[in-house]
Amino acid sequence: MSMQIDFEQLLHALGDGVIVSDTSGKITFWNAAATRIFGFAENEAIGQSLDLIVPQRQRDRHWDGYHKTMATGQTRYGADLLRVPALHKEGKPLSIAFTVALLHGSNGEVSAIVALVRDETERWSEERKLRARLAQLETAQA
Repeated sequence: MSMQIDFEQLLHALGDGVIVSDTSGKITFWNAAATRIFGFAENEAIGQSLDLIVPQRQRDRHWDGYHKTMATGQTRYGADLLRVPALHKEGKPLSIAFTVALLHGSNGEVSAIVALVRDETERWSEERKLRARLAQLETAQA
């Protein structure tokens, strides 16, 4: 007996942010966890450019990779975790980790990209403090 799964409900229920954007980089899906992570409500994010959450200094690099992925249909971040800075609605910096999946249209061309996002700001901050403490200890012993 197979159970029918309501995939939209599933995506909205996930604890990780799910963001889908089209070939031009406009957001077409935004779940509740994305709202929790970034602070933007679904209706504030849908239809906006991903620049909404990409820091200014990262945008050129982001769009170079984005357009290359859309053109080639290939990404190494399907399995490899990408860790990057991001922006919260209030302007505070975030550290996020995500993987992506490519969606294809009936013609086989890439039609959208899905990012599965986790907020790692707290973990990144703790690691930074530990690295600073380690450097202090190593300097004190030298």
